Amino acid sequence: MWTVYRGLTRLAAPFLRLLLKKRLADGKEQIERIGERHGVASQQRPAGSLLWIHGASVGELTAVLPLIEALTSQKLADSLLVTSGTVTSARLAAERLPAGIIHQFIPLDHPGWVRSFYEHWKPDLVLWLESEFWPNLLAGARSRRIPTVLLNARVTERSLKRWRLLPGLSRSMMNTFVLCLAPDEDQALRLKLLGAENVSVVGNLKDASPPLPADEEEKGRLNRKVSGRTLWLAASTHPGEEEAAAVAHERLKHDLPSLLTIIAPRHPERGTEIVQQLKARGLNCARRSQADDLSEDTDIYVADTLGELGLLYRTADVVFVGGSLVPHGGQNIAEAARLGCAIVCGPHLHNFSAISQRLMGKSALTIVSDSESLASEVGSLLKDSELTNARASAAQRVTEEDAAAGIRNLTVILDAIRPYLPETEDRKSGS
Repeated sequence: MWTVYRGLTRLAAPFLRLLLKKRLADGKEQIERIGERHGVASQQRPAGSLLWIHGASVGELTAVLPLIEALTSQKLADSLLVTSGTVTSARLAAERLPAGIIHQFIPLDHPGWVRSFYEHWKPDLVLWLESEFWPNLLAGARSRRIPTVLLNARVTERSLKRWRLLPGLSRSMMNTFVLCLAPDEDQALRLKLLGAENVSVVGNLKDASPPLPADEEEKGRLNRKVSGRTLWLAASTHPGEEEAAAVAHERLKHDLPSLLTIIAPRHPERGTEIVQQLKARGLNCARRSQADDLSEDTDIYVADTLGELGLLYRTADVVFVGGSLVPHGGQNIAEAARLGCAIVCGPHLHNFSAISQRLMGKSALTIVSDSESLASEVGSLLKDSELTNARASAAQRVTEEDAAAGIRNLTVILDAIRPYLPETEDRKSGS
């Protein structure tokens, strides 16, 4: 199967070029860095050992930041290369990676492009985040005998079923990893079902992540703009959830005439599309990316910007976290909980089942099923500050416990990967 896959991806080069062209047109690639997607590096490889960390998107990069900081502060590698596959993650990398760390876009999984990537960067160790398994990229590490460790492994039920249809290919991929570090027993079992052998449960790397940052001056400006308004936030929304938020706003506006609904889409490039949909419903909208003014008549504030969830969570006490009313599996609810929000979600939370269960167990998370129940729950919270504060405090306590565990998890993870770390110039010289 691996040979078949390799042959098919080699023949797929024209299709992959067309795919990249379409992604460019859709704003999902950066023209000045498109060569990186073909395995053509845009930076020189530094001398000495190089540790390569790959995370698909914003969530994975955010999760691995504490580990990156530990690796750099303890000088456990001469250089770090971080790769990801989305424009939003590249922007996050530019904003939050420590100075001196290289970011590149991951090449598409074409054998020739993968070969170019490896021939240039020559990594000494690969740390692979979560669940984005690309057979040619993993085969490249294995054929070059580069130790590869799977961190914070996450295999969804859907992915498990799909990969189990190709047992030979999945087993070969899993055998690339010299070590698989799973956040919990359920994930460890799924890895073993796919053929992984050296699996350890070490806790969730995301628990060690610091609270999302926010610019204090921008926070003050936003608070002045929304002063006197009753507001709530629909965060990380996916298609269909903006409409649900709009329906909820329309239901609540009669009882809460000063209501302002903030919608922060998971993909900010959807801002124009969302505003068009909302205006078609007769709602007055303002776009944050366009620096639109907020007036008393503004119904919906579309926060179609990158890296401002920390700001928005500090502004709104009541938050709906998206990806959950639609069958996506949810977005990171811990980020909102850590910043003291009263949280509402839809029923589709299988990507964050552990934290959602802990929050529900402490009455810190409410599940709704549709726009009507969303309106009812958000309305109850907006009209009852004591209830909102109680749920927000309960959520914050859960994440404070998780953060303490996360620090311990980070230590365990560092100890687990230490035997595979390349020798640095400092250690060679004995300093």
